[in-house]
Amino acid sequence: MKSQLRSISACVFSLFIALGAASSSRAQPEFHLADWWPYSNSFTVAGGGGIAYFGSGATLMIADVGVPAAPPVLLSELVLPDTLRGLAIAGDYLYVGADNRGLHIVDVSDPAAPVLVGSADTTWRVFNVAVSGDYAYVAMSNMGIKIFDVSDPAAPFEVGSYVTPGLAYGVDVSGSYAYVADYFEGLRIIDVSDPTTPSEVGFVDTPGHAWDVKVVGSHAYIADGGHGLRVIDVTNPAAPFEVGSANSGLWFLRLWADGAHVYAAADRLVVIDVTTPTAPSVLASFETPGEAYDVWVDGVTAYVADQYDGLMVVDVSTPSAPAAVGSIDMPAGSNDVAIDGDYLYVSLGGDGLMVLERKTGLPVTSVASVENPPAWSRAIAVSGNHAYVAESSEGLSIIDISTPSAPAWTGTADTPGDAKGVAAAGGYAYVADSAGGLRVVDVSNPAAPTEVGSQSTPDDAVDVAYADGYAYVAAGSSGLRVVDVSAPSAPSEVAFVDTPGDCRGVAVAGSFAFLADFTGGLRVVDIGNPAAPVEIGHGDAALNAEKVALSGAMAYIADGWRGVKAFDVSTPSAPLLVDEHPTPGSASYGIAADGTQVIVSESDAGIEIFWDVASVVFFDDVESGNTSAWTMTAP
Repeated sequence: MKSQLRSISACVFSLFIALGAASSSRAQPEFHLADWWPYSNSFTVAGGGGIAYFGSGATLMIADVGVPAAPPVLLSELVLPDTLRGLAIAGDYLYVGADNRGLHIVDVSDPAAPVLVGSADTTWRVFNVAVSGDYAYVAMSNMGIKIFDVSDPAAPFEVGSYVTPGLAYGVDVSGSYAYVADYFEGLRIIDVSDPTTPSEVGFVDTPGHAWDVKVVGSHAYIADGGHGLRVIDVTNPAAPFEVGSANSGLWFLRLWADGAHVYAAADRLVVIDVTTPTAPSVLASFETPGEAYDVWVDGVTAYVADQYDGLMVVDVSTPSAPAAVGSIDMPAGSNDVAIDGDYLYVSLGGDGLMVLERKTGLPVTSVASVENPPAWSRAIAVSGNHAYVAESSEGLSIIDISTPSAPAWTGTADTPGDAKGVAAAGGYAYVADSAGGLRVVDVSNPAAPTEVGSQSTPDDAVDVAYADGYAYVAAGSSGLRVVDVSAPSAPSEVAFVDTPGDCRGVAVAGSFAFLADFTGGLRVVDIGNPAAPVEIGHGDAALNAEKVALSGAMAYIADGWRGVKAFDVSTPSAPLLVDEHPTPGSASYGIAADGTQVIVSESDAGIEIFWDVASVVFFDDVESGNTSAWTMTAP
């Protein structure tokens, strides 16, 4: 699948220091970042002079595209602290918007050896960047735009800001004006002649959702979501008005304009003739392998950030007939992760399964991958020599991992719903199948898995755990459902526990079930008697609890944009938050722990690997016997 996957050095950034733990009379253990696999979806691209810059998760990728009609060649990469959302090039510097981690300036005078020279915190999510003269303009969703003085690239600083009424997703600058694609508030025009006191002078409320904007001459071109391209006359910035539009029936996300043509990323590359601004016309629609998210045009070459597939290079010398030149394939976002010894098995949506190898003291390395189109890999569970993958609308897939470096698809079983969670034990797989409830699949013959039973749930079944003849199903607003599966062909619900939030994740250990209950945080349920479960404790510090993993006396919560949280559950009735750590992406998908490490699947930012809190330091401050996890040694 991904021939370009590479290993990286352990990325323990000082800016990812652990947040202060909750107050307690006990000494607090800390998260320690062990490694990071920072490759993922591609959301942004820029280029010029035969060089293309694009994002892969939190990694800046730089490629040589200077040889006409030749495939691109990867030159270098640089890991930044968060998912790359926007790029702008000016001279020898690349300006990078890194989601929740601000603006970063990279010296790319030598594309083979990029150097991070300066950064500025934005205190909010960055969606796009534009540069004009000594200033960088950053689009920041509901925070509007912020303006940074970048006259000294090593020391950028904020000089002004303007909060727009909508969600600032795109920005371009022409003359003394910043043009902002403000989502449901259309185009906003900001006078930035004095960057310290920007002020709005005009606006046009577009019919759709303005995602991006480019200004050429007296016209602004808007990527307006489901309403395609909108052309705005901005001759008088105080009185802009729409003069034309073109709609191909696709969702326009980002675009590039040169005055004669607009190139739009709209699931595919769409080329539009705008030589007559009042009557733009679609010339071509070029399908990319993934989903085109951003586009940059350099002469007769278009560079496409293809979200799930990295960089796509397209010849547009004949705009009506775009032609593929080459690509650099990158992995899609990680949806879940499972641990088996030295190997991590990662589900990658449309890219199937990736196998990573981890060894103490060495960086994580990609050893294999395998696709299964058109399936969309979500949750994953490992049992014995097989990985079981919940494949959304395609049901359950089984992969032989007896040789981790050569995984092979062996069988599939369709399910009626949307498979989102899976557990496997004793020759059966248990699938949380959304509206399809719980499905029980006989996997004793991995080449021919067969559904043998099912149990409906009041709300979508999104996760499942198995223990001692029972399946414990996380069922959204209907809480935890307990299903007796001792007779796999006749599963039956025996009890349920209503939870205050939205039950999205479940893990079981001994007599207890631990639930990720979204706004309900961590919930602990006594299942000593599965027919009469009762909630006995909760940890409210997790406010967006998505998934949960267990290790010894610790419960780890994937808490969405709030990162990962560690709870001491040695007293199940009183979970105690002992540490938390921000994550570069959203910890909303998968989390796994094995007593040594905690693995967090962050979709847009790859995989982060932490030392298991319990393995690093005990609550009495005595280091554990796992010397590879020691934080310091005695003199």
